[in-house]
Amino acid sequence: MLIQATQLRPGMILEYNGGLWRVMTINHITPGNWRGMVQTKLRNIKTGSQTENRFRSEDRVERVILDQMEMEFLYQEGDDFHFMNTQTYDQITLPKDLIADVAGYLTPNLKVEVEYHESTPLNVTLPKTVSMKVVQTDPGIRTAAVTNTLKPATLETGLVIQVPHFVVEGDVITINTENNEYLSRTK
Repeated sequence: MLIQATQLRPGMILEYNGGLWRVMTINHITPGNWRGMVQTKLRNIKTGSQTENRFRSEDRVERVILDQMEMEFLYQEGDDFHFMNTQTYDQITLPKDLIADVAGYLTPNLKVEVEYHESTPLNVTLPKTVSMKVVQTDPGIRTAAVTNTLKPATLETGLVIQVPHFVVEGDVITINTENNEYLSRTK
């Protein structure tokens, strides 16, 4: 489907220079009395390489709509991640290099969206929030202000994020997967 460059949004998939590219960032530029431009940062879906490209406002680009399928993460075996289709119970295996951005959030039984293009899995989309157990963190500082003191915490998958000082080992916390930030603690 052809769309104008001004309609591009982060997360969209484009067919560009013979490959599939995900729009990572977008910036509209209108320099004085010249024609407007759209500055984009693109990531190749298959290779992971990034490039920047400037489209003129009137340029038309080919948007690719990916098929999405709900799947459940089962387990990790070495660098392979195993998922199951929640309707057909078919299982697929994805290599770590394809899903490196989200691997730290994958816990058994987590429901995710797997994006396909022509029956080839390309990407895994996480839910907006996930709950994970803290397995290692330093003790909090008693004199620290409750609102702004952060410390690193290692979660059950090995992911390290910044948490408030009152979070202790064994706590289950909720994380925003879009910006990798602590949201709340649930005991």
